[in-house]
Amino acid sequence: MAGGFNLEQQHGKGRVRVSRVWRKAGEGGADVIVEWNVSISLLSDCLEAYTDGDNSSIVATDTMKNTVYAKAKECTEVESPESFAIRLAKHFTSFYPKVTTAIISIVEKPWEQVVVDGRPHVHGFKLGSEKHTTEVTLKKFDALRLISGIQGLSLLKTTQSGFEGFIRDRYTLLPETKERMLATEVTAFWRFQFESISAIPTKSKFFNERYRDVKKVIVDTFFGPPNSGVYSPSVQNTLYLMAVAVLNRFPDIASIQLSMPNIHFLPVNLSSKDNPNLVKFADDVYLPTDEPHGTIEATLSRPLSKL
Repeated sequence: MAGGFNLEQQHGKGRVRVSRVWRKAGEGGADVIVEWNVSISLLSDCLEAYTDGDNSSIVATDTMKNTVYAKAKECTEVESPESFAIRLAKHFTSFYPKVTTAIISIVEKPWEQVVVDGRPHVHGFKLGSEKHTTEVTLKKFDALRLISGIQGLSLLKTTQSGFEGFIRDRYTLLPETKERMLATEVTAFWRFQFESISAIPTKSKFFNERYRDVKKVIVDTFFGPPNSGVYSPSVQNTLYLMAVAVLNRFPDIASIQLSMPNIHFLPVNLSSKDNPNLVKFADDVYLPTDEPHGTIEATLSRPLSKL
């Protein structure tokens, strides 16, 4: 209570950009580089800062920014964004007596080794597409909530997709079809079962490997076998099958949230009132458009799982 009112507060530092290079730490003696965009929120017992102007219990946001750089220097081995977020959260909740909870969010920019003359370059990188994300919430006494994710995973297949049997009314103009292109940009967040830091596997590459494995399951389920594919009766059904595949494959994941906008590729046919058959493109020329687009989202969780 503050002055007879309920006060909920937190403060932090957003969009702290940091890059860390590990020299010759990759396969074949290659350099490894990561670029992280870090956001920090601290919940702390500092009501007097709000009610009385007493800042003695406040961690300055500039200090938070500098801590990110200092802790990045401490990473002597290649580290995942999850592990770095935990490193920061442990520091803030243990070093500052007034801090009760730390929430650390990280988005990793996808720098990838370039290939020159068929070989990975030892210090050359190019920017990829989808981003690896994490959000770690750590309370002072080791209660943990850990979410990983992927953003900007663009997927498209030129066939094996349809949409039929939906509600029709006087506003419905969309024709039913058994044959269309399917394109989307997947955003996925999955929450791990780990409820304390001690429950996390000690394998140093665990989170990076799990990120790659979850992404592979999502992609493989979307496309189906390489020579035949798999038919998608709707984005909703494909989303559900992707979520089921992830939970079935990884028992340490408690829930997964997927967002899959339906990015439309509209068949182009040029015609006019006087010449209705001017040009027929036979479903091989399309108008790509992402505005407006359908939005399809769902969360799948295990029974009794906390979302």
